[in-house]
Amino acid sequence: MGRLRRPCASSIRHLTFLVLLLAPCDLAFAQNVPENAHANSYGSGWECDEGYRQVDRSCVTVQVPANAHPTNLSYGRGWECDRGYRETNGSCAAVIVPDNAYPTNISYGRAWECAHGYREANGACLAVEVPSNAYLDSTGDRWKCNRGYRSVDGACVAVKVPANGYLADTEYGDGWSCERGYRAIDEDCVAIKVPANAYFVDSSYGPGWRCERGYRAVEEACVAVKLPENAHLDYSGSDWVCNRPYQKDHDECVLP
Repeated sequence: MGRLRRPCASSIRHLTFLVLLLAPCDLAFAQNVPENAHANSYGSGWECDEGYRQVDRSCVTVQVPANAHPTNLSYGRGWECDRGYRETNGSCAAVIVPDNAYPTNISYGRAWECAHGYREANGACLAVEVPSNAYLDSTGDRWKCNRGYRSVDGACVAVKVPANGYLADTEYGDGWSCERGYRAIDEDCVAIKVPANAYFVDSSYGPGWRCERGYRAVEEACVAVKLPENAHLDYSGSDWVCNRPYQKDHDECVLP
């Protein structure tokens, strides 16, 4: 069994040198951390202990006023007012909540909201007057008309659906739409007249029909496209172009 080797003198001197070299750094860092603070758990620097907040390069005690609670944050004032109170000149004053309202956690503005079925008016909460054939919407401070009714001067008036029409969105527009093949004209649904050689187009604009390929719209009719020699229908189907190498000259196709 071999004998244990004693550390050589040079190794001991080297270790002692490293300890002496690092000691001033640790001491300097400890001296840079102010009272009531501790080193950050990540990176370098420091932060104030709980119950203290940073002011310049020191940590001062957080003075929590009445009706407030500490935030346990090292920045800011270190406290915030309890629910139902708001900060005023470094203290927490009670929020005056009107009837039919409740306090909120908002520290700015009025710090209260009207209860469901009431709306704010001049610092008070007034009951929402819901007319006949209406209901309170999800916000609780407005009303909407029932299906089949629309709002007119603060009341809900029944929607008059014409023949060949049906109930639609009553919040915008007339509250009714025409069935397929009909178009709204004034207060009626008028049938769309599709001429010969045309087909119906379900669109809210235009005549409501389109000519078949090989025909073009002329007033209320579809007239056949007359093809000259050496020509063919274009992509639209309602006009013609010359075959190559012919070129259009008025109503003919001629060689250049």
